[in-house]
Amino acid sequence: MEAENHTAIVHFLLIGLSEDPKIQSVLFGLFLSMFLITMLGNFLIVLVTSCDSHLHTPMYFFLCNLSFVDICLTSTTIPKMLVNIYMHTMKISYTECLTQVYFFNNFLGMDNFLLTIMAYDRFVAICHPLNYTVIMNPRICGLLVLLSWIIMFWVSLIHMLLMKQLNFSTSTEIPHFFCELTELLRVARSDTHINNIFLYLVTAVLGMFPVIGIAFSYFHIVSALMKMSSIKNKYKAFSTCGSHLCVVSMFYGTGFVVHLSSAVAHSSKRNTITSIMYTVVTPMLNPFIYSLRNKDVKGALVRLLRRVKFCP
Repeated sequence: MEAENHTAIVHFLLIGLSEDPKIQSVLFGLFLSMFLITMLGNFLIVLVTSCDSHLHTPMYFFLCNLSFVDICLTSTTIPKMLVNIYMHTMKISYTECLTQVYFFNNFLGMDNFLLTIMAYDRFVAICHPLNYTVIMNPRICGLLVLLSWIIMFWVSLIHMLLMKQLNFSTSTEIPHFFCELTELLRVARSDTHINNIFLYLVTAVLGMFPVIGIAFSYFHIVSALMKMSSIKNKYKAFSTCGSHLCVVSMFYGTGFVVHLSSAVAHSSKRNTITSIMYTVVTPMLNPFIYSLRNKDVKGALVRLLRRVKFCP
């Protein structure tokens, strides 16, 4: 197939999970349900943490940001997939594809940073409780989130600018349900050496340092818990980390499996299915993990429902 300059490309073809009409109908219902649950659950977390004064603490400030990012992350990929299934098409325009690459990398990176910041927050709360309000003051919390947004803005922008230099064949097929960066680099018809170097560099830096930061935080948290004599205090302190650990395990576990499987033996279909975990399932489960295991969030939800119920 003859390669053409990116300016001549009208669209790409998203192969998705299946081309079978019957399976696509099932997928439409499944992903629509997951999308609506994700939107509702994360919106409620944003609402209660913003409106309830009891939750105006650093931990819930970061949780609110995480839920907002999860809403944006899911909205970047699933709506286009649902439209394509409903319209019986696989097309996505060149501009839409690059836009999807930019925002998906941006929000995925923000998830990464926020989970790291939340681990640091728990480290300070458990290991330095007397200085917690001084260290994690509102200004520092805001700066940490702002710095994360700035870093991901530039990283995602550089990815997109490098992508614009590549050539693709007309109606290039992408074996995924959205424009995933690594899949686009595989189907490019021009040299992707610089793109791959930048991708590996960013993955190494933004993957390694957050994981090291989380491991460092929990090493000291466990050490501090071991020194506590009261079992009740140990349980109370560690219970605040349980939800975060569940989310971290799902996010990094599935991400590690995707990158490991693609490095060892490339299988687009397997990578697509596995990537659903951290692009769709994890954002959907986050609100349930934090609300079901957290008395403060459940209490705030109850107060919110009572307020709505008795509104004239």
